[in-house]
Amino acid sequence: MPTVDIDPDELRDLTGREDKSDDELKDDLFGLGLEFEGRTEDGAFELEFAPDRLDRLSVEGVARSMRYHYGDARGVHVPSTNAAEWTIEVDESVPDERPYVTGAVIRDIDLDEDGLDSLIQLQEKLHATMGRKRAKGAIGIHDLTMLKGASATDGNPTIQYVGIEPEEDTFVPLDADREMTPAQVLEEHQTGKTYADLVSEYDRYPAIYDDLGLFSFPPVINGRRTEVSTDSRDLFVEMTGTDQWTIDKMCTIVCYALAARGATIEDVRVEYPDSESANADSEGSRTQSGGRELVRPDLSTKTKTVAHDRIETILGIDLDPDEVIDLAERSGLEAERDDGSDGGLGYEVTIPPYRVDVLHPLDVIDDLGRAYGFNELEPKYPDVGTVGGRHERSRLEDAARTQLVGLGFEDLLNFHMISADENYDRLEISPGDDVYGAGDPATIKEPYSEDYTMLRTWVLPSLLMVLENNTHRAYPQDLAEIGFTAEVDDRENTGVAEGRHVSAVLASHDAGYEDAKARLQALARNFDVDLETPATDHPAFISGRTASIVVDGEDVGLIGEVHPKVLVEHDLEVPVAAFEFDLEALR
Repeated sequence: MPTVDIDPDELRDLTGREDKSDDELKDDLFGLGLEFEGRTEDGAFELEFAPDRLDRLSVEGVARSMRYHYGDARGVHVPSTNAAEWTIEVDESVPDERPYVTGAVIRDIDLDEDGLDSLIQLQEKLHATMGRKRAKGAIGIHDLTMLKGASATDGNPTIQYVGIEPEEDTFVPLDADREMTPAQVLEEHQTGKTYADLVSEYDRYPAIYDDLGLFSFPPVINGRRTEVSTDSRDLFVEMTGTDQWTIDKMCTIVCYALAARGATIEDVRVEYPDSESANADSEGSRTQSGGRELVRPDLSTKTKTVAHDRIETILGIDLDPDEVIDLAERSGLEAERDDGSDGGLGYEVTIPPYRVDVLHPLDVIDDLGRAYGFNELEPKYPDVGTVGGRHERSRLEDAARTQLVGLGFEDLLNFHMISADENYDRLEISPGDDVYGAGDPATIKEPYSEDYTMLRTWVLPSLLMVLENNTHRAYPQDLAEIGFTAEVDDRENTGVAEGRHVSAVLASHDAGYEDAKARLQALARNFDVDLETPATDHPAFISGRTASIVVDGEDVGLIGEVHPKVLVEHDLEVPVAAFEFDLEALR
């Protein structure tokens, strides 16, 4: 779990609770879901927090939550902003891999050492969490007085977000004493080496210019010219990334933290090269006008509809509407009673801009429960008379697994996620083919690794990967797995059909179709189902040595000898026979 270091004296100062002892602060923090993990060498609290509450990555955010907890603040607070004076102009040369930018101007900030340390910590914690180690979003904070904006057509000072050649220009990066090209930064600077993999494959590198020249090389490092210090009073905040919504929310969290220290927020115009670019991102996080200009930071609120009876059901208490509205305001939300057309009582709940974690009405109910006090809830037995037990599907899995082990298979449990190459290409099939295992994949929008980009549509690829990784071990290798599969299906409420498949492989010098069928027949006989194996073809199997698995008249799977092309692809030098079918067929 992420941790954040909080100075208890600063927390007392920002909450206005100078009388609170350290132990009282720890208790109050625990009530907010922040667990005390110890103290740093400087005496700061080291707090573990839920990774969804990114607004609490700084002492300012934690203090804000505590003021609501104490009742000293209520409802949704949105800082006012001054009209934009600065413009960020996005050039067409910006790398396609990192096309988005956002920003804000911070005026009249009074940064002492503690405030500067808090800002740096917030920046790095946002990088590590929401920014995915700067891959998805990176923050640059600059001393505004050291910037000189180029003249724009409407008179506003303008900086440019562009793409440049690796050796095209030079600047002095932070923690350096000489000018370096972006390419040299990646090769010679310690920070550049750390984040080189984020941009090293780009044809052009991201760069930000003012009228004096290059001053930021995102997402790697800022220039020394605009370094922020305790003497800085006006700041320029810029963020670049792969997703507009993400960097907009990161910017919002930073703006709220600085506003808590008395700063004034000033808008920044972001001009994209065309309206398509400006409206390309998801969830309406960009301009709604269809134009190519955005005004940032995005401090717009959103709403969630929550039913009164659901609040009472989840929390297990009776509440009147005024109590619900009061709890919402004490949570930093605002609730307005909404008597629906069906006569049901509900609420339109307003969510502040910095709450990136509220995705569902249940998130609102969780806030209401914390405001009420989970320790105030009285435990009670549920109003049901049933006794817990195994689900029928679990019983079936256990029985099938026991039979497979009895038939000589070693039971496996592989990852449900896989790559498209492993699931399709290496078995000679493509998504949407009219063959077993070629269903449309449920893919991960932003996978952490190229090895895990989708949920597997069948289990056999996972077993072949195990065989590939165990060529140094003795044969025979008889492996089986009862595993999760998924494929896109519009007929399902979720849009994805989930299943459990029984898959097995036999790898040895004499493995063949007859060996696999004999064990499949024994399995079918033990579950008292009728088995047929009519001939069929499949690209991953040898023609003439492949059959469909038909159980009680329904086609549920495939059996055969794996094709030599597939064996060579997996570096296997012995024959492999395999079968796979839907577990439900044994019911």
